[in-house]
Amino acid sequence: MSQCVFIQIRCAPGTTYEVADAIALKEIHSELYSTSGEYDLLLKLYIPEDADVGHFINANVASIPNIQRTLTTMTFRAF
Repeated sequence: MSQCVFIQIRCAPGTTYEVADAIALKEIHSELYSTSGEYDLLLKLYIPEDADVGHFINANVASIPNIQRTLTTMTFRAF
């Protein structure tokens, strides 16, 4: 079973739509939202069962230009 994670993303000023487009082009997300507050985007994705979570996020999300910071929340069980 794949691992569900939520990633909050802070973008460089004025680049939120550019970052969102780059994420969408990778086709890795389940859901992607624009948010208010400390972070600009909220990304829900499922990490493949055979992938390392840290490597997957670094390779597919953190490497996108204009991302300044991320906060990852891992999930354990759905109720």
